Amino acid sequence: MARLLVAAGQPTNVRAYYHCGGHQFDLEHLAIGEPWVPGSTCDHLLISLPYLHGPDLEHCPVPEGHARILWTLPVTTAEIEFRRRHGHEASEQLFDEVEIIPTDPFKASVA
Repeated sequence: MARLLVAAGQPTNVRAYYHCGGHQFDLEHLAIGEPWVPGSTCDHLLISLPYLHGPDLEHCPVPEGHARILWTLPVTTAEIEFRRRHGHEASEQLFDEVEIIPTDPFKASVA
C-alpha cells in the first residue's frame, strides 16, 4: 500500500518526521506539542477518515495498488480529552453537529 500525507505548513514536517521514523499513522491523534500555527489553541492533530468526502477518497486506486488517504484535523487538548472519554466516533459526530471547518487552525474548541 502506498502511503502519502497531504497538508500544508509546519505540521507537514511533524507528520513526515513521525511517519518516517518507524511509526505508521492510523486513526486517532498525534500530539504536536505546540499550537498548529501561532495564535491557535489547536495543539493536537486528529488523524481521521475523510468523512466529508466519503470512502471513495479514503481508498484511492493507484497504478501499483491503492493509497489510503486520511486527513489530519487541528484539535485542542479539550477535544482530545473528549475523544478519550467518549470515543473517536463521538468526537466525529460532535464535529459534524457543530459544523466545524476542518482546516481552520483558529477554530474554537467544541468540547
